[in-house]
Amino acid sequence: MPTSEIHSPEGRVQGMKIVSVRDNPEMKDTFIAYFQKIWANEASRRVYEDCIAHCIATPAPLPQWYLLMDGETIAGCAGLITNDFISRMDLYPWACALFIEEAYRGHAYGSLLLERARTDARRAGFTKLYLCSDHVGYYERYGFRRIGVGYHPWGESSGIFEAEL
Repeated sequence: MPTSEIHSPEGRVQGMKIVSVRDNPEMKDTFIAYFQKIWANEASRRVYEDCIAHCIATPAPLPQWYLLMDGETIAGCAGLITNDFISRMDLYPWACALFIEEAYRGHAYGSLLLERARTDARRAGFTKLYLCSDHVGYYERYGFRRIGVGYHPWGESSGIFEAEL
């Protein structure tokens, strides 16, 4: 399984690896099951299944799906997609589905997944990365700034954040 160790700014190994489903297609079912468990409801299960399954062979740079691994244990996840079910379809790419398991919170592991999304977006030629969230103060620590509000198809709204790449 191709992976890369994650190093802190001080160069110490964090003990964590980020794996991409594109680099590890044999893990496709693991990715699908985890994202469905964390993010899906009965109506949206197929969205994750279809998107993750079809991203593996596409020549397009998006979407990308990541798992944060502590050995064989999944510690979290994130995605890099064209739109996060939000009205601002003029903005892309979007970091999405960021989640860290409760036992791993408090160690800035979410920033590792955000940095991987930033790196892949930059490599694909994008100059900005977006995300939608109602968490105030979290994403700002990692270089994002709130730029407005977007509207979801189910009638709710979320703050829109932007980061320079």
